[in-house]
Amino acid sequence: MAIQNPPVSQTKSFSTVFLIEMWERFGFYGMQVLMVTYMVKKLGFADVDANLVWGAASALIYATPAIGGWIGDKFLGTRRTMLTGAVVLMFGYALLWIPTNNTYFLYLALGVIILGNGLFKPNAGNLVRKIYEGDEVRIDSAFTIYYMAVNIGSTISMLLTPWIRDYVGAHYSDALGWHTAFGVCSIGLILGLVNYFFMRRTLAHIGSDCDERPPVLKNVLGVIVGGLIIIAASAYILQNQGVAEACVYAAGVVILGIFVHLIRSSEPGERAGLIAALVLTVQTIFFFIFYQQMSTSLNLFAQRNVDLDFNLFGFQLFRWIPEQFQSLNAIWIVILSPILVWIYNSLGKHGKDFPVAAKFALGFAAVAAGFFMYGLGATTAINGAISSWYMVWGYGLYSLGEVLVSGLGLAMIARYVPARMGGFMMGAYYVASGVSQYMGSVVANYAAIPDNITNPLESLAIYTSLFNKLGFVGLLCTAIAVAMLPLMKKLSLNHALANVPPVPPVHNEDL
Repeated sequence: MAIQNPPVSQTKSFSTVFLIEMWERFGFYGMQVLMVTYMVKKLGFADVDANLVWGAASALIYATPAIGGWIGDKFLGTRRTMLTGAVVLMFGYALLWIPTNNTYFLYLALGVIILGNGLFKPNAGNLVRKIYEGDEVRIDSAFTIYYMAVNIGSTISMLLTPWIRDYVGAHYSDALGWHTAFGVCSIGLILGLVNYFFMRRTLAHIGSDCDERPPVLKNVLGVIVGGLIIIAASAYILQNQGVAEACVYAAGVVILGIFVHLIRSSEPGERAGLIAALVLTVQTIFFFIFYQQMSTSLNLFAQRNVDLDFNLFGFQLFRWIPEQFQSLNAIWIVILSPILVWIYNSLGKHGKDFPVAAKFALGFAAVAAGFFMYGLGATTAINGAISSWYMVWGYGLYSLGEVLVSGLGLAMIARYVPARMGGFMMGAYYVASGVSQYMGSVVANYAAIPDNITNPLESLAIYTSLFNKLGFVGLLCTAIAVAMLPLMKKLSLNHALANVPPVPPVHNEDL
């Protein structure tokens, strides 16, 4: 890439990406925190339908970054594609700002958001890698801060947008409340783009080779046509649950088949690492089934069966809106991540750091304890409502599991997969994560509350039945992970002895 004159510090370049990423996550999580409730309360969706529509959208949101990264590398340039994605996302949230309850309009808006996320997400992360290329010490610190941007943006928006919806709804109209809250997500992207405009010089020398050349007209037209096809296909899939289910499960079968083919056709020295990566990927898929409960079953549980007051020693500290409980996930991750990093570093200095497979086992144990916490809360529920503190500790344990399991996902790919397969395997990992999020919505429907049930005592029994079962599934996943530790140790040793060139260091900026 060209050398800036005068030179720009890495910190200034990083700050530009950091800020637009923070505002992008502000918009995305501000939308996500309301979406299932919006479909149920405003559009009249049954719990089952709302969960599945959002599950399909989540799957597509995870799948499209593989396409966006390819476009950034080969056609538009990393920097241009990131900026294009931010603009598309701004329009997607702006569509939700329009006060209409037309369900087809919702599917169209979600299709635009799916496209925008696919263009933005991989290229923002790639820019951070390019800023610190060759500086492995500073890149770890950079991604730690970058990760903080994700959680700062998401925490603020998940607390703010439900409050805006209620405030505007109470003072003007319910419909205006919902759409104004979605509009704030679009405003977040506008602020991010304005900030980028004033700081754009700091990234002028960062990007892929395509960023150094004027855009080729046929490439631009191709991306526009392809983008319109993705929007139309996404909208069609979201409104046809049978098609969504078929696509998701077909993707799962294809990914598994490709994994098996790569293992069978790989060099003998590569095989142990690929098998280890497959085992850990399957475990990660199970984790995302738990993860999807946050925006589906746990969200609706907070609507119906949680005391919204935070009381301590008989005094009311404050009161939350049901959707705001989802912000506990980001808050806990911010608290727990530096603690775990310190523990890992301390153990590593003494040569006692435990392997990734053991961290996965501990993570599943924490997730299981988190879901049992909600069931425990039901034993002291008053009129069908559990104390809000059970949600705090349940989310805390669940978030600990997330940091231990999902936060290590891409690091695991980098460790065990040969460099020549790295790009494909990362794409496959993201698609597999999307498949499992849809499966998580299917699982959430086991606690879907029929329209004829309005008694909190009845809905409490339905929800806690699912959460307790998920707790036992978490224990089963823990037992399986522990049982596979000897195999994983052997595979890791064989992989290390084979001296396979690894994928360059990979960071999961979302988790």
